[in-house]
Amino acid sequence: LDELLEAGSFSDYGPNGLQVPGKREIEVVATGVSAHRDLITEAVVQGADLLVVHHGLFWRGQPLEITPLMDARLRPLYRNDLALAAYHLPLDAHPQHGNNALLAAAIGASPERPFAEHGGREIGLIAEFAPDGVPIAELTARVTAGTGGREPLVIGAGPEPGRRVGIVTGAATDDVLAAIEAGCDAFITGEPSERAFGIARDAGITFVAAGHHATETFGVRRLGELLAERFGIRHVTVDVPNPI
Repeated sequence: LDELLEAGSFSDYGPNGLQVPGKREIEVVATGVSAHRDLITEAVVQGADLLVVHHGLFWRGQPLEITPLMDARLRPLYRNDLALAAYHLPLDAHPQHGNNALLAAAIGASPERPFAEHGGREIGLIAEFAPDGVPIAELTARVTAGTGGREPLVIGAGPEPGRRVGIVTGAATDDVLAAIEAGCDAFITGEPSERAFGIARDAGITFVAAGHHATETFGVRRLGELLAERFGIRHVTVDVPNPI
C-alpha cells in the first residue's frame, strides 16, 4: 500500500502507513473510514488481523501524551494484536483508487486532470460530464445515489447544466477557490464551512457538501478489495454510520 499510494511523497497532517504493529501474518483485513473505538471494536468482532483506515490515530497538533481517549482506542488493538494502517492524502489523490476518482466514477463524470494543491501535491480531481453537462437536480441525485442515499447540502448557484466539476472529498471548502479558478461549474466536497455559501453565490458555482464520511468510504474499501485480490485474504468492510 505504501508503494501503490506513494505514501512517502505527501506532506500530510499525520503519518501514513503502519501506525500500530500487530500480527505479522494477515488472513483478514478490515477497512473503514476513521479509527475510533466503535470501528476498532467491530474490526475485532470480524476477526481482522489488519485494519486499514483513511483517518488514522495520530494528527498534528494533538496531545503528545496517551490521553484517556487515545487509550480507549489503543487498548483493543493491543489486546487483540490488531495492526492498524492509515492513508490520508495519498488515498484522496490516487488517480485510480482514490476517493476523488471513485466518487467521480460513481456520479458518471470522466476525469480530466488533478488540481487543488496541498503540501506540494495536487490532491483533487477535475472531471467532466460529457457531452452536454447535467442539471443541478441531476447532479444532486447522482451524488445522493453515489454516497449510499445520503442527501447532500447543495448551494445551486452555478450554471445549468453544469459540465465541469471539481472534487475534493472530506473537509475541503477552500478548494472551491481552485475550482473557480479552473473554470468549474460545480464543486463537490464532504464537510462545508459557513463561508461556502457566500463564495458559491458570489462566484456563481454550485457547491455540493455530500458528507465528510460519506465521500470518503470509496478509497479505503477499494484498498481492501485490492489486498484481497492480490494476496488471497478475506476483506471485510466495516462502516460505522456517521452523519457528518
